[in-house]
Amino acid sequence: MGNILIRNATIVNEGKQFLSDIYVRNGFIERIDKTISPKEKIIEIDASGKYLLPGAIDDQVHFREPGLTHKGDIYTESRAAVAGGITSYMEMPNTIPNVFTKELLEDKYQIASQKSLANYSFFMGASNDNAEEVLKTDKKLVAGIKIFMGSSTGNMLVDNEKILESIFSKAELLIATHCEDESTIRNNLEIFKAKYGENIPIECHPQIRSEAACYKSSSLAVSLAKKHGTRLHILHISTAKELELFRNDIPIEEKRITAEACIHHLWFDDGDYKRLGNLIKWNPAIKTKEDKAELLKGLLDNRIDIIATDHAPHTLEEKNQTYLKAPSGGPLVQHAMVAMLEFYHQGKITLEKIVEKMSHHPAICFKVDKRGYIREGYWADMVLIDLNNPWKVDKSNILYKCGWSPFEGQSFHSKVTHTIVNGNLVYENGKFNEGVNGQRLQFDR
Repeated sequence: MGNILIRNATIVNEGKQFLSDIYVRNGFIERIDKTISPKEKIIEIDASGKYLLPGAIDDQVHFREPGLTHKGDIYTESRAAVAGGITSYMEMPNTIPNVFTKELLEDKYQIASQKSLANYSFFMGASNDNAEEVLKTDKKLVAGIKIFMGSSTGNMLVDNEKILESIFSKAELLIATHCEDESTIRNNLEIFKAKYGENIPIECHPQIRSEAACYKSSSLAVSLAKKHGTRLHILHISTAKELELFRNDIPIEEKRITAEACIHHLWFDDGDYKRLGNLIKWNPAIKTKEDKAELLKGLLDNRIDIIATDHAPHTLEEKNQTYLKAPSGGPLVQHAMVAMLEFYHQGKITLEKIVEKMSHHPAICFKVDKRGYIREGYWADMVLIDLNNPWKVDKSNILYKCGWSPFEGQSFHSKVTHTIVNGNLVYENGKFNEGVNGQRLQFDR
């Protein structure tokens, strides 16, 4: 594809904005300077008036391959991610079969090497029966261990206390947890079934998958991590109460316990269930306006370290079932960055903070090697943004295989115009160059 020279970009990186050219050669950022005149043949991009950001690293996606490819697959969803400015992702193990062995994990890496437009890593899944296999996971080649401390598909709920103690006490790499207490959820569900039968309104979802269920499980994970010195990362925090579990008095590099907030918990609240129904049915549930506001505060004051998507597509047919039958999750990778940029336009967050939470901090948290920053010598994973190019989400421009978005009808002020992955111009103004696939992420651990 050739080397790339980006001219006149406003670079947003490491807490600063500055005007510069940037030269990409053989996949890496070779030079950042105000005036660059390379001798080699180049692709030249005039970025005047635009902002150049490090590509986002999404630490939680469900791309549905293998086994659930009617919803999405690694090719379709990575393509949507790249169009949305996400250049690297970490995918979860609740595919079919569940990823409980090294062999099944490597099968996913093999699929991604042939199909993914973005860089990739995958989590090893834990169950009540595979602790020995989990503890063999290579910390330099795998994102982490995923533990569902709450209900999930297949056999992925880990509720055996001895198994939890074993994994937390012996794991050498990061443990990422989905925290909702299963017994609390089951008890709540029975109460609502007694009241409504099979016709439970979607508005009851945050009462069934309640604040208490979240806090009980999150606090257990934190207590186990503190007891054993485990490197713990709690995914998709959804309540204000859980914020008390996390520190903001030390830099992220020193934290052993970190937390993530997802786009949907920052954007939607329980007042949106009436309008969107099961389309915003997620686990953990979207909760109150107060929770939403406090999550943003937690993000800004560094109790929350990372912004992610929990991208989890389902078909509209599946979502249009009754509350008890409709699956939880929704597609988000294409619209995550522009949604955060909408908060910027509303004066709620700075560009520097968005970059910190979507690029720098995931790289630090997972110790991703040479990514997450615009630095000389780093892989050239970058996104060019036009902050003043309004557009509306509709069926014609949705790239997810499932064909829908909870943002349908939403207008955004900003647009991703170019995405560069490993020095390759993969996306440009709505068009893809699919000649080169992404790479497996490496971890400096």
